[in-house]
Amino acid sequence: MFEKIKRFLKEVKVELTKVTWLSKRELLGSTVIVIILSFILAIFIGVVDKLLSMIMSFILS
Repeated sequence: MFEKIKRFLKEVKVELTKVTWLSKRELLGSTVIVIILSFILAIFIGVVDKLLSMIMSFILS
Protein backbone atom coordinates (compact mmCIF):
# COMPACT_ATOMS: atom_id res chain seq x y z
CA MET A 1 0.00 0.00 0.00
CA PHE A 2 2.73 2.47 0.97
CA GLU A 3 4.73 1.53 -2.13
CA LYS A 4 1.80 2.56 -4.34
CA ILE A 5 1.54 5.89 -2.55
CA LYS A 6 5.29 6.42 -2.83
CA ARG A 7 5.25 5.60 -6.56
CA PHE A 8 2.25 7.87 -7.11
CA LEU A 9 3.99 10.80 -5.41
CA LYS A 10 7.13 10.25 -7.50
CA GLU A 11 5.02 10.29 -10.67
CA VAL A 12 3.30 13.46 -9.53
CA LYS A 13 6.69 15.10 -8.98
CA VAL A 14 7.81 14.12 -12.49
CA GLU A 15 4.60 15.46 -14.05
CA LEU A 16 4.89 18.74 -12.15
CA THR A 17 8.31 19.33 -13.70
CA LYS A 18 6.64 19.18 -17.14
CA VAL A 19 4.14 21.92 -16.31
CA THR A 20 4.69 25.34 -17.85
CA TRP A 21 3.92 27.81 -15.08
CA LEU A 22 2.84 31.39 -15.71
CA SER A 23 5.22 34.19 -14.92
CA LYS A 24 4.31 36.55 -12.09
CA ARG A 25 3.40 39.26 -14.61
CA GLU A 26 1.16 36.94 -16.66
CA LEU A 27 -0.56 35.69 -13.52
CA LEU A 28 -1.22 39.22 -12.29
CA GLY A 29 -2.58 40.28 -15.69
CA SER A 30 -4.90 37.29 -15.88
CA THR A 31 -6.11 37.87 -12.33
CA VAL A 32 -6.92 41.52 -13.02
CA ILE A 33 -8.86 40.57 -16.16
CA VAL A 34 -10.89 37.96 -14.25
CA ILE A 35 -11.71 40.43 -11.46
CA ILE A 36 -12.76 43.17 -13.90
CA LEU A 37 -14.92 40.81 -15.96
CA SER A 38 -16.51 39.47 -12.77
CA PHE A 39 -17.51 42.98 -11.72
CA ILE A 40 -18.88 43.77 -15.18
CA LEU A 41 -20.92 40.56 -15.18
CA ALA A 42 -22.21 41.26 -11.66
CA ILE A 43 -23.32 44.75 -12.67
CA PHE A 44 -25.00 43.41 -15.82
CA ILE A 45 -26.87 40.72 -13.89
CA GLY A 46 -27.90 43.29 -11.27
CA VAL A 47 -29.28 45.66 -13.92
CA VAL A 48 -31.18 42.88 -15.70
CA ASP A 49 -32.59 41.69 -12.37
CA LYS A 50 -33.73 45.20 -11.45
CA LEU A 51 -35.35 45.74 -14.85
CA LEU A 52 -37.19 42.42 -14.72
CA SER A 53 -38.31 43.17 -11.17
CA MET A 54 -39.67 46.55 -12.23
CA ILE A 55 -41.47 45.00 -15.21
CA MET A 56 -43.04 42.31 -13.03
CA SER A 57 -44.13 44.91 -10.46
CA PHE A 58 -45.73 46.99 -13.21
CA ILE A 59 -47.55 43.97 -14.66
CA LEU A 60 -48.80 42.70 -11.30
CA SER A 61 -49.98 46.04 -9.94
